[in-house]
Formats: sequence, C-alpha cells, structure tokens
Amino acid sequence: MCRSIKRLRQGATPATPDEIEAAARQFVRKISGFSQPAAHNTEVFERAVAEIKTASADLLNGLVIRGAKS
Repeated sequence: MCRSIKRLRQGATPATPDEIEAAARQFVRKISGFSQPAAHNTEVFERAVAEIKTASADLLNGLVIRGAKS
C-alpha cells in the first residue's frame, strides 16, 4: 500500500522526529485519500498524524536489532 514511504530503520542511525512525522503524514494522506484535508477534517487528520507518529517512534525505539552495538 505505502510503498513510497521511506524505511526509517537504518541500522545504527536513528530516524529523526521530522522523518517520523513525514512518514506518519504520508501514511495518513495515503489512507485518507486527501493530500490536504478540508478545514472541517483538519483536526481529525492532524490527530491521526500525531498518533501514528507516536506509535512509530515507540516501535522504532523498542526494536532490538541483532548484532547492533549499543
């Protein structure tokens, strides 16, 4: 579905908050079908971006990569 979203886990280089937000925003755009929401949909659109950003950051921070040096 979202083949164009950039993979954020790049080994030892952590994704930046801006990269995570951009991926979340792209995901919400893709599943909603709106590149820019109408004014009456802005709140729910931005809330979805924030929730997906948080979930994505939690995922990336919680992953254990075998062979990675801490």
